[in-house]
Amino acid sequence: MVRQIFSSDSKPLDPFSKRITLQVEYEGTRYMGFQFQPEQPTIQGEIEKAIHQLTGETTRIRGASRTDSGVHAYGQIVDGLIKDKYSIRTVQKALNHYLPSDIKVTNAYDVCESFHSRRDAQSRIYRYQILNRSDPSPLRRRTHYVIQEPLDDSRMSQAAKDLVGEHDFKQFTKGLNNYTSTIRQIFRWDVQRNGDIITIECEGNGFLRQQIRRANAILIEIGKNKWPDTSIKDTLEDKFEKGKSHTVLPALGLCLMEVKYYNFWDKVIN
Repeated sequence: MVRQIFSSDSKPLDPFSKRITLQVEYEGTRYMGFQFQPEQPTIQGEIEKAIHQLTGETTRIRGASRTDSGVHAYGQIVDGLIKDKYSIRTVQKALNHYLPSDIKVTNAYDVCESFHSRRDAQSRIYRYQILNRSDPSPLRRRTHYVIQEPLDDSRMSQAAKDLVGEHDFKQFTKGLNNYTSTIRQIFRWDVQRNGDIITIECEGNGFLRQQIRRANAILIEIGKNKWPDTSIKDTLEDKFEKGKSHTVLPALGLCLMEVKYYNFWDKVIN
């Protein structure tokens, strides 16, 4: 019989449980996002299944970022409760045994009960990769979005500066009813080219659904010299030219690189 050691708000029901946090890397191609969905393959679902295979317990984990369907992660952070009888090294090794090959735990820590992977996060760093050449790459087909037209990365970089700061990003998302606020603080939004690879990397205290892929889609139109340099600013101010549609870039180019915390090591239990 499966026992539950979590309540719905992830508070321990069992005094012999402990909180752990995991750094998780995954290729999101075949998953319907991070967040658990019944009868659908998700990152959360696979991790919880692996924990159940180890412990026999039904668990609920929390993620620092609820990545969308098809989005990858190099540094996703999750936390949850587990029976205290397992060492953290045993947990990491066992989970990697049970997890599929496209999801792996790269670091694991025992943390204090108050740690919350999502609420405690200071910032999140995302990277979008573009292969800017006429021929696709078999090795990058799941991680880079191919754009055959030449892109002016200098124009893109300059326009990206309009995204930095505190703004209302309601024009860059959908499903506004899902948010109490659409205001986000963006610390940087960098565009760099290395040969035929263009990397767009952004860091903020949080992001709305599809915000990054919609903003980068505008930057690409600017880079193609099809849209004016003021397109980002105009969108933020709801002055965008009518008749132009806001596209959403494919998820395959997006990867959650890192989640930053204030004084994280103070939360780790040796």
